[in-house]
Amino acid sequence: MARRRDDGGRGAPAGSAPVSAGATTVQDEVAHETVESAIRAQLAKALGGVRGIIEAAVPTVVFTITWISTEQLKISLMVSIGVAVLLLLVRLAQRTTPQFVINSLIGIGIGAVFASRSGDAKDVFLPGILYNGGYAAVMVLSIVVRWPVVGFLIGSVTGDPTGWRQNPGIVRLCSRLTWLLILPCLLRVVVQLPLYWADQVAALGVAKVALGWPVQVAALGAMVWVLARGRTPITPDTPGASA
Repeated sequence: MARRRDDGGRGAPAGSAPVSAGATTVQDEVAHETVESAIRAQLAKALGGVRGIIEAAVPTVVFTITWISTEQLKISLMVSIGVAVLLLLVRLAQRTTPQFVINSLIGIGIGAVFASRSGDAKDVFLPGILYNGGYAAVMVLSIVVRWPVVGFLIGSVTGDPTGWRQNPGIVRLCSRLTWLLILPCLLRVVVQLPLYWADQVAALGVAKVALGWPVQVAALGAMVWVLARGRTPITPDTPGASA
């Protein structure tokens, strides 16, 4: 007896043709007719919602509170890592995406390695300062060479990683949006680096949380405002298109 083939078409009308990969790509492009709508969709995924924001901040908050209470580096690291692992287990048990918990766990883990090797609690925050400085430098360079990193969000939607560069309007828009991503990174370095040099561990913890998602949300809000003002065609072959 021949086995019935399952094409994943349950619930589809009788006689309807299966949707091909090419048709899916076309549908994606129709869904995002402008650069602005495509970037808004990608930013919504990147934010992670309220839960993602909380999960990213909790380990740092726990480390800072524990350090203020005990001034014991090892205990503070163990408690903060333990909380991050607990959040990860909850995600896995609920079968929801653990992306933001994993990012937080990796961050606190790298910080723990730095601090454990030096024995200085302030070094928990050093990787974040270096990361933000390096990330800002890379994004500035991408603007200078006219390959702004936000442009690759367009490529992820259209399936053409570099086609967006053929449209000067898209390049200008993506450059402005990339600057809005750079500003939070620079702000974190400018505020946290002096605190690091001054050995202000508690202040570093407060600054890291305050300059984390709150500042990122503000930057994304500014990006959404910029995006709401224009309708730049997503097709790179539109002559004279501008943001």
